[in-house]
Amino acid sequence: MSEALSAEINREIARRRTFAIISHPDAGKTTLTERILRAGGAIQMAGNVRAKGERRRTKSDWMGIERDRGISVVTSVMTFEYGDCVFNLLDTPGHEDFSEDTYRTLTAVDCAVMVIDAAKGIEDRTRKLFEICRLRDIPIVTFINKMDREAQDCFSLLDEIASTLALDTSPATWPIGRAAKFIGTYDLRTKEVHTKEPVGEDDPRIIQMREEVELAEAALPEFDRESFDAGHLSPVFFGSAMKEIGVTDLLDALVAYGPAPRAQQTETREVKASEDQVTALVFKIQANMDPNHRDRMAFARVCSGRLTRGMRLKHVRTGKQFALHTPQFFFARDRQLAEEAFGGDVVGIPNHGTLRIGDTLSESEDLRFTGVPHFAPEILRRVRLDDAMKAKKLRQALVELAEEGVVQLFRPQDGLSPIVGVVGTLQLDVLQSRLQGEYGVAIGFESTPYSLARWITGDRAKIEAFQDLNRSAMADDLDGDPVFLATSSFMMRRTIEMNPDLEFHDIKQIGMASV
Repeated sequence: MSEALSAEINREIARRRTFAIISHPDAGKTTLTERILRAGGAIQMAGNVRAKGERRRTKSDWMGIERDRGISVVTSVMTFEYGDCVFNLLDTPGHEDFSEDTYRTLTAVDCAVMVIDAAKGIEDRTRKLFEICRLRDIPIVTFINKMDREAQDCFSLLDEIASTLALDTSPATWPIGRAAKFIGTYDLRTKEVHTKEPVGEDDPRIIQMREEVELAEAALPEFDRESFDAGHLSPVFFGSAMKEIGVTDLLDALVAYGPAPRAQQTETREVKASEDQVTALVFKIQANMDPNHRDRMAFARVCSGRLTRGMRLKHVRTGKQFALHTPQFFFARDRQLAEEAFGGDVVGIPNHGTLRIGDTLSESEDLRFTGVPHFAPEILRRVRLDDAMKAKKLRQALVELAEEGVVQLFRPQDGLSPIVGVVGTLQLDVLQSRLQGEYGVAIGFESTPYSLARWITGDRAKIEAFQDLNRSAMADDLDGDPVFLATSSFMMRRTIEMNPDLEFHDIKQIGMASV
């Protein structure tokens, strides 16, 4: 690698900030996303999930069902520049029924912003998402939202974060005023006051803030970069996304000490962002972002090197060459050609079903990135087609939406109609809505006798013998891997005991079929 190229790659990756926003539903995550985009100069008028009419048209929630219900059900990717940094912001679904999409998204980020409702504190979904971040040692920045409403005491909130999540907290800003009298924040690092309106030193809110800050500085740890990078300490920001207070504080902090692109683990070695050879990990597939063109977009995190438009990369799973004719940067559904991208960037790659979640693209080396699993679904339903003339279209649509990760698709080996597996019932609503809206296929769901699905690995001959004995309870997943469908936990335990030479998995790692 030439010194000039090496210097360019190092300079560019130092500017990258790739982060996800995670929260419990209704904590204000999507509203905060919109305000961040506006503060970053990306949009002129921030949308708002609770607003009415045209003001409700959020950029990050672009899918019809998201706008109808006021929730996020897919991860949106938005790239913009702020403070001489290139931000790749991933707005994840808050609803637990879409936890698998959120988990995959967290494989592609270097940092997470955890949004907490100031009145409700730590909620179940927040705790689960935090645990995922901890598994991956992802640094976390905390934003305590809705300080313009009735809220818990600030020290109580910080103590709850520390005790519930076992995470040290270091306040970076402090609120000035509470509820209706909340007007701004005090920055503990720069000692600056940021308010929406002029306020005197003798204002009761300023006096209260200074007393509380003095106590906070004495009782709570100072920000430590090493501890933050290791995922042990979280800087805490107070604000109101709705009132656009504290949002710039958060962005400036991400510029100042947000982590640059981290090394990514493969089955054989660690890949550093500063390497000259291009590598990329596909972590998300999105179909029909533009229904007029029936497009399929693979979202890939560039893990190393300098990706340029027109270059050819090796598709490691198939061993074939893949040409990057039109890689794209995204702003939710809007897009523009990406002439070049560097480690940490998220690019969209148009394809026709070639790329799948978990695929690795590499300039030369045969690498397989790890950490992108499929989880066993908790709900299994048989698909009922209302119009038999559309059977072929349904098959195509189910494959495409399963590749995208909307549902998991199981084809029974006895030839009966396909079974879909989901984490929560809202996923079934999304599947039904998208099949009708994007493919013109109306479906219903029927119950199945099965309650558990498990992937099987082991000696091929023994797997085939097991399948022959259990044909009515066997299915193939999207990759053609065998799946055993059990009617109950008791039946699952009994099957495992009776087949000690086989392994039954509730998590399928990408590439497990080769085991």
